[in-house]
Amino acid sequence: MSSRLPIVLIHGYSDHGKSFQRWTTLLRDRGYDPTLIHIADYQTLTNEITIKDLAEGLDRALHDEARLKDEQPFDAIVHSTGMLVIRSWLVTYAHRRQRLKHLIGLAPATFGSPLAHKGRSWLGAIFKGNKTPGPDFMEAGNGVLDGLELASAFTWDLAHRDLIGDTTFYGPTKRTPYPFVFCGTNDYGGLRRLINEDGTDGTVRWAGCSLDTRKITLDFTRDPDIKTDRDRLQLGHAENLETMPVTLMPGLNHTTILSDPSPGLVDLVTRALEVESLADFEVWRRRAAKVHMKTAGEVDQWQQFVVRALDERGDPITDYNVQLFSVEQGKKTRVHRNFAIDVHAYREDSSLRCFHVKISDRDLQELPNLWAQVIASTGSTWVGYRSVHPDPLGQAETDEERGMVQIQLDLSRMIRKASPIKFFYPFTTTLIELRLDREPLPLTRPNKLFRFVPGSLS
Repeated sequence: MSSRLPIVLIHGYSDHGKSFQRWTTLLRDRGYDPTLIHIADYQTLTNEITIKDLAEGLDRALHDEARLKDEQPFDAIVHSTGMLVIRSWLVTYAHRRQRLKHLIGLAPATFGSPLAHKGRSWLGAIFKGNKTPGPDFMEAGNGVLDGLELASAFTWDLAHRDLIGDTTFYGPTKRTPYPFVFCGTNDYGGLRRLINEDGTDGTVRWAGCSLDTRKITLDFTRDPDIKTDRDRLQLGHAENLETMPVTLMPGLNHTTILSDPSPGLVDLVTRALEVESLADFEVWRRRAAKVHMKTAGEVDQWQQFVVRALDERGDPITDYNVQLFSVEQGKKTRVHRNFAIDVHAYREDSSLRCFHVKISDRDLQELPNLWAQVIASTGSTWVGYRSVHPDPLGQAETDEERGMVQIQLDLSRMIRKASPIKFFYPFTTTLIELRLDREPLPLTRPNKLFRFVPGSLS
């Protein structure tokens, strides 16, 4: 039996520490000293509070309330928004990677929730808002919900710091927290069925829980570092991509994963807390994989794509469309007709969008090739988007009346078995960054936006 560390339990949005009552009992039944269990209780229903504020509050509470010394190691079990709080805390200072030893996510909102933007509405304030009389009465916590919104700038930036950056924050060794992620496959019953969405546990998407995140960059700019057309498709880091998946658990939803966890889940969590080496981790992963494969085989496969479109200056492109197709015998065929149907644009910056795609609709692994089509527009006759990418299909178009460009890029190497990053990967979120040049129109000289007129000095 491994030595027991203090364990911190962190709840989600619009919730309270008492939601962990069942897990507290289960941990005590398995020999945890009650004095080692620290149940968080924090405020989310105040509009000015952000997830970064909560991370700072967590750090102070670890010292002042839990009485943990500054460098004392601990474990964490987090639910829903609790994952964003602990990740935000973790990335603030690099040494914290070695302080947190085991990170267990129960239905974590790793990439937000499709309910978040609804919670920011007046109706959301009625059902979830702060009911305590005072200055925050009926507030729904807009600052936290902004971070929880699908394709939020917060989750995009956070992922670049701890999931796809140069520094490894999670993995199968003692240098970082051992990560373990779970999500139920059931949704809500009763009246709450009205808010259910396919591919979710009622609140978070199966594809939005995992820490196994990939990034693809499609660069159509005049970047001098791009020497060939092949370089326009840039794949991110591929290390440890298989070590942090979600384990799907049957019979549980976003609520019951806390209030009534299955014996199988409890067993996997308690075994996870005992992992102390790479060998232990591999044994645990094999056990969890058996559960996941059986469960995943009984549900549809979903994937999320979070796309951000920027020009060469880093400014947002807010009017664009992305489609996927393959080419057979010179004819274009859409790969996934519903790819651009279930799309949510982040309300503060619509250059950020989340695409939710059911990839079990057809055998995507047998495609002869894969192409992406990007259409972007400024809506202006003064400036437009352009690409220096030579279109191999000869179908690139420019509409200078709307400042629009349509371009294609071959992604076929991302569906080959040898590719380090697969374009289609179930139950994960893939980040895609689009880069285009923004130029005065017309694209041929002289432009009409800025000109010199004949004249003389007198």
